[in-house]
Amino acid sequence: MKEVVAGVDIGGTNTKIGFVDAEGIIHAEGRLSTPDYAFADDFVAGLDEKLKEMLAGNPDLKLIGIGIGAPNANYHKGTIELAPNLRWKGIVPLARITERKTGLRTRITNDANAAALGEMIFGAAKEVSDFIILTLGTGLGSGIVIDGEVVYGHTGFAGELGHMTVVEGGRVCGCGRRGCLETYASATGLVRTVLHMLSDRREESPLRELKNSEITSRRVAEAAAAGDIIAQNALDETARMIALGIANSVIFSSPEVIYLFGGLAQAGDAIFAPVRRYAEELVQPVFRGTFRVEPSGLPEAQAAILGASALIWKEVR
Repeated sequence: MKEVVAGVDIGGTNTKIGFVDAEGIIHAEGRLSTPDYAFADDFVAGLDEKLKEMLAGNPDLKLIGIGIGAPNANYHKGTIELAPNLRWKGIVPLARITERKTGLRTRITNDANAAALGEMIFGAAKEVSDFIILTLGTGLGSGIVIDGEVVYGHTGFAGELGHMTVVEGGRVCGCGRRGCLETYASATGLVRTVLHMLSDRREESPLRELKNSEITSRRVAEAAAAGDIIAQNALDETARMIALGIANSVIFSSPEVIYLFGGLAQAGDAIFAPVRRYAEELVQPVFRGTFRVEPSGLPEAQAAILGASALIWKEVR
């Protein structure tokens, strides 16, 4: 029988499940509606039922463990703590509940740390011991790997680079503070920069024809590629802020590679070229030429499941 791990990606709307083998091949997939479960115990019961259903349809597979990526997850404690987008409030010992229900080894971490593990086990970092992955989506997530190990810190919540202050008294962040990196260096941050430029400047732009709610990072990237100066300037400013975060991170961890992942990274050279240039300019001189900025090697549609499964595969290999 083929041994597989269940990679489970818990989101506020959907929970995605995949059976992943040691080579990173997904053999079966399933889905749950996260808000349907008011309590974590009910969710785990639903997960257990879904896993059994998936196994029944794949009798050649043997499930050996469960890896979970979830918001506000604490790897050390196996808990989800005060997650704002989930119905389960407080501190939820999800790993323990899942192990008790399924009888399977279960590990949990946040989505960015799962992405780092996935990059190390299945992606571009198989031969890299020191790297950082930045997930550039609605916010900015980050996973830091030093000497082949994810950095969790003594609380389990280390590595939140998106909440470094880069502009004192700057934009309001969802965390309640001001000037956090993710308010500038993310897909949402790019849109905020565009809206600010459209308000302050007079140049023509096809983006002016859109409602504010219709402006997305993808549309900004498309406008920039078509020659729109405001979109180009906004992308450049966003790249500079990403590079500032990279430069600060390089100083304390000296990674070999910084991998960029997520919607904003799909802009290709429009984002990578200026990020690389600014990162070299902004970093302390002793670190210049010592690191690379590269795209993630994980397929975006499968990255969350692969990363979650890597929690178990890293232990059993």
